[in-house]
Amino acid sequence: MKVTEKQVLDALSNVMEPDLKKDLVTLNMISDIKIEENSVEFSVILTTPACPLKESIKRACINAVNDNLGSEINVIVNLTSRVTSNRKPAETMLGGVKNIIAVASGKGGVGKSTIAANLAVALAKTGAKVGLIDADIYGPSVPIMFNLENEQPEVIEEDGKSKLVPILKYGVNLLSIGFFVDPSKALVWRGPMASGALNQLFSDGKWGELDYMVIDLPPGTGDIHLTLVQSLQVTGVVVVSTPQNVAMADARKAVNMFREEKINVPILGIVENMAYFTPAELPDNKYYIFGKDGCSGLAKEFDIPLLGQIPIVQGICESGDKGSPIVLDETSPVHDAFIKLAENVAQQISIRNNTMEPTKKVEIK
Repeated sequence: MKVTEKQVLDALSNVMEPDLKKDLVTLNMISDIKIEENSVEFSVILTTPACPLKESIKRACINAVNDNLGSEINVIVNLTSRVTSNRKPAETMLGGVKNIIAVASGKGGVGKSTIAANLAVALAKTGAKVGLIDADIYGPSVPIMFNLENEQPEVIEEDGKSKLVPILKYGVNLLSIGFFVDPSKALVWRGPMASGALNQLFSDGKWGELDYMVIDLPPGTGDIHLTLVQSLQVTGVVVVSTPQNVAMADARKAVNMFREEKINVPILGIVENMAYFTPAELPDNKYYIFGKDGCSGLAKEFDIPLLGQIPIVQGICESGDKGSPIVLDETSPVHDAFIKLAENVAQQISIRNNTMEPTKKVEIK
């Protein structure tokens, strides 16, 4: 008896999407079914190219067809992706951007910009279209971290307006206030000036269609953060901290700020940076210089995910100074940690978009 398309869909309706808790057919994740004598081929449309569960979903599909329609059938599963979004493009700047990820920290010195840069590059490595805005107005670091200190974006005219063309490096579209100022001079700006400069990066950038926009915020809680949530529908926030008590105290403030009733931006999770140190000559040893598992406790306190634990590795600092984020080095011991971080962030965004209402722009009088 020849297998029908309906039988294939019935079989695949037994495969659940682990995060969204619904079957693949109900979620419209199955397409392009092709049936030959002893072969069934179809595509599974994942919610992100960075899906950490792609191989388990593929195996589950093969098993479902073989278990329900016959073990002799050759099953070919093609994995594609269509990044989800619940932003409303017509109502906001960056209308072509599906998801906006703000990377925040309660205090400086915890490696927030390093996390933001490597997260953006890691997402791009999965095949996603990614942008990175350096919104750390007073201490922009993107020009150094991407070896673009002497570069400036191209300016083009479009519909009578000047538009900045983001610089493409390592698969990431980049804009930073650091491209327009003297790096040797301090930026002495009042809040409205800084907020105006940030809005220009949003509105004057020719960003086009992107799956993820990563925004590297300044440390703390201030004008720039309010400008962000008043200007854009932010998909979610990634909070970066070290496990040190003083850093976590400030990270707690950052979480609470975004969770305030008037702001109400979802927290995607916490990243524990500088989690431990492992000497090269003692690869099995871990030294918890700033405390052990502090951010795990913070994540449990707020009932949010711990997205990753990034160890202290000399190469992270060196690669940032050289302008080549360490996630590009597949031989590095922290390469996999940053890839896993990107997968976890993308996973949380997919869950957030499927289970929560769109973020609204904040109106603060």
